[in-house]
Amino acid sequence: MPWQEKSVMEQRREFVLLALQEGANRRELCRRFGIHPDTAYKWLARWKAGEEDLSDRSRRPHGSPRRSAETIEEQVLRVRDAHPAWGARKIARCLEREGVTPPAASTVHRILVRGGRIMDPLGGARASVRFEKAEPNELWQMDFKGWKRLGNGCRCHALTMIDDHSRFALGLEACADERGETVKSRMERAFRRYGLPQALFVDNGTPWGDSSGQRWTSFSVWLLKLGVKLLHSRPYHPQSRGKNERFHRTIDEEIFAFKILQGLTEAQRAFDAWRNVYNFERPHEALGQDVPASRYRPSPRTMPAKLPTIEYDRGEITRAVNSTKAYVHFKGRAWKVPSAFCGEHLAIRPTDRDGRYGIFFGANRIASIDLRSENTVGHVSEHPSAISPG
Repeated sequence: MPWQEKSVMEQRREFVLLALQEGANRRELCRRFGIHPDTAYKWLARWKAGEEDLSDRSRRPHGSPRRSAETIEEQVLRVRDAHPAWGARKIARCLEREGVTPPAASTVHRILVRGGRIMDPLGGARASVRFEKAEPNELWQMDFKGWKRLGNGCRCHALTMIDDHSRFALGLEACADERGETVKSRMERAFRRYGLPQALFVDNGTPWGDSSGQRWTSFSVWLLKLGVKLLHSRPYHPQSRGKNERFHRTIDEEIFAFKILQGLTEAQRAFDAWRNVYNFERPHEALGQDVPASRYRPSPRTMPAKLPTIEYDRGEITRAVNSTKAYVHFKGRAWKVPSAFCGEHLAIRPTDRDGRYGIFFGANRIASIDLRSENTVGHVSEHPSAISPG
C-alpha cells in the first residue's frame, strides 16, 4: 500500500518501531506497509544510528549527568507542555526513558502545581479491576466516538480500533459518516497492515447491527468469510466497553481540547500524529506505564488478496439463497433466512432431535428449521447471548 503523503513520517516511524519488536516478521511488515525490503533496512539502520528524520522523538543519550533541581523542573514542564493532558506518572516515565533520573511522582505533581500546569481531573473514581485478553489480536475493540463539529462546519465521526491486550491503537479514522462501507474500507486498511484478529468486539448499533434488531448484516458476513468473529456488547452495560470509553475520553483530552480542527483532512493529520505518540511514546497506566507498542505484535493471519468462499463437505445438503429473496427451499417448503445471506450458499444439517435442522453458513448456525412447526423458520441471532469479553 503506498504511503499517504499526509502522514509519511508517522507511517515510517510506526513501521520501524514495529519491525524492531522481538520476533517481528520484517518481510511481512514490508509487504503490509508497501515498501521495498532494501528501503526498510536502510530506515532501520538510520533509526539505530539515531537519525532524526524518521521521528520527532528526543535524541537524548541513555545516560545523563547529575542535574540540578531547576533543570529537573524544566524537564518536567517541557514534557507537560508537549503533552498537556499527561499526569505526573506519565511524565516521570517519559523522563526515565530519556535517561533522566526522575523524582517521585508526587514531586512531579508539585512541580506541575508550582508551574501552573495542573488541572483538576474530570469524571469519577477510576475502575479498580481490569480485564484483558491474554495475547495481541485475540480481540480488537471497535467503535465510533460521538461526532464532533469541526471548524468548517462538517461533522467528524472518529472510528476507533484498539487491541484489547495491548491497548495498541490500530486505527483512528476521521470519517464523514458511519455507514457500513465507510467502516469496511477502514477495516480493510487495518487488516492489510496488522493482519486479521480472531474477533471484533462492537456495540449493537449501525453498522454492526441493523435497524430491525438483526445482527446478521453484510458487514458481519464479510467478516465471517475472513474468519473473524463479530461479538456484541451486552445492551445497557457500558462497563463492558470500558476500554473504548476511556480511549475516547483520552482523544477528547489530548486532541480536541487543544485545537479546533478545520476539516476532515486536518483532523486525520492530527489523528495520525497523535496515534503514533499514543502507541510509541505515551506511558499507559494500565500497562504499568509501558507504551502499547511494547506489548503488541501484528497478527500472523494475513488479509487475503481475494475474499475466501465458504466450502462445504461433499454429501452435505446445501442450498443457494436467491440474490433478492431471502429463502431456502427444503422438504417442499420455503424457509426464510436473514437477508444478509442473499446470494450465499448455506448448509442444512440435522440436529439431535427428529424433524429439526439447523441452517448454517460455514460453521455458523444462522437459523433453524422445525418440520413439526407451522412457522417457516426460527432465526438464530449472531450470538445466542450478547457477551462481555472483559
